[in-house]
Amino acid sequence: MYQLINDLRIVECASFIAGPSCTLHLQQLGAEVIRIDPIGGGPDFHRWPVSDEHHSFYWEGLNKGKRSIQIDLADPEGRALAQAIITAPGTNSGIFVTNFPRRSFLSHESLCEKRSDLITVRIAGWSDGEPAVDYTVNAATGIPYMTGEESGSGDPVNHVLPAWDLMTGAYAAFAVLAAERSRRSTNQGGEVIVPLSDVAIASLGHLGQIAEVLTQGDRPRSGNALFGAFGRDFVTNDGNRVMVVAITARQWSALLNSLALSEQIATLEKTLDVSFAFDEGVRFRFRDRLFPLFERAIASRTLDEISKRFRAEGVCWSVYRTLKDALASEPRFSLQGPLFGELEHPSGHRYPAPGSAATFIGRERLAPHAAPLLGTNTDEILGEVMHLSPSEIGKLHDRGIVK
Repeated sequence: MYQLINDLRIVECASFIAGPSCTLHLQQLGAEVIRIDPIGGGPDFHRWPVSDEHHSFYWEGLNKGKRSIQIDLADPEGRALAQAIITAPGTNSGIFVTNFPRRSFLSHESLCEKRSDLITVRIAGWSDGEPAVDYTVNAATGIPYMTGEESGSGDPVNHVLPAWDLMTGAYAAFAVLAAERSRRSTNQGGEVIVPLSDVAIASLGHLGQIAEVLTQGDRPRSGNALFGAFGRDFVTNDGNRVMVVAITARQWSALLNSLALSEQIATLEKTLDVSFAFDEGVRFRFRDRLFPLFERAIASRTLDEISKRFRAEGVCWSVYRTLKDALASEPRFSLQGPLFGELEHPSGHRYPAPGSAATFIGRERLAPHAAPLLGTNTDEILGEVMHLSPSEIGKLHDRGIVK
């Protein structure tokens, strides 16, 4: 992590991926993040993957470095306390990230009655407030009908990476900083809504896919082929599978040189009256003629031979690995590298955890911090933020409002 925005205090009341990942990004840049957790944990507190003891690796991964206060959010007094923490005074506080519905005790309007310059960044499913998660949004966009084998059944193919959640979390972090910068100059807060559905459909628009479907219809499936360019998986002589990509002219020439295919490709270009050198789209259009040449060239060599040839020419490629194999064999993923720090986690397991994915050259990179135990900072937060005395804090514990 880095101490770049360590003057900011952000209060989070969110679960699942987008909201917690938003504040995780900010925490790893130095912000203080206070999690308001329901007593016993929120709906994602036990989410998989989990340890053998049923502690969530997912939860402790997304909440590294944050502080936790447990409040009974079903009790009116607990709700009032949560509102007071969110709207506590201070130039660099009054920033709230949530995925609670807009019509709740955490609505921006009700919170603004206590602090008029509050910034609320609210993660939503659909822009109209209807609930959604990454996988339902992805189904709604049509992506699963673009995924899968060309000759497949036509059934949708779901993905395993929650891309829209992750992108929404990153976009929401950007929105937090933009809103805070605006407040510095205007003294005005406001509510920002970041729906997964809007991030998804906007992203497809940015990539030209809305224009594509409006002018040409739905994109057909292309299996493991890289749409619009040259790229696919191939199998080596010793049974290893590699992904090979050639988007630029330099990547294309490097690939041909590495496999000694320049003459065969030149012959094919004459036959088809095309040039593959500078137009990635032409390579995709004639992929059925190109792929067999590369299949034979790669299948005639072992992975070791392919690796040496590809590295010598600067080919863009990778061998397929499981995550376990990647961690064991890819030095650029080294868990001993600067990205990671070994931590004792709430699950009781000790393992390396990542810090900031960005490297700020010339800035000190600090070690990441583990996620908190639920409520581990309850008394600290009540004292530091709410300025309550030990006896007042004790009474809240006695009444079961906090834990």
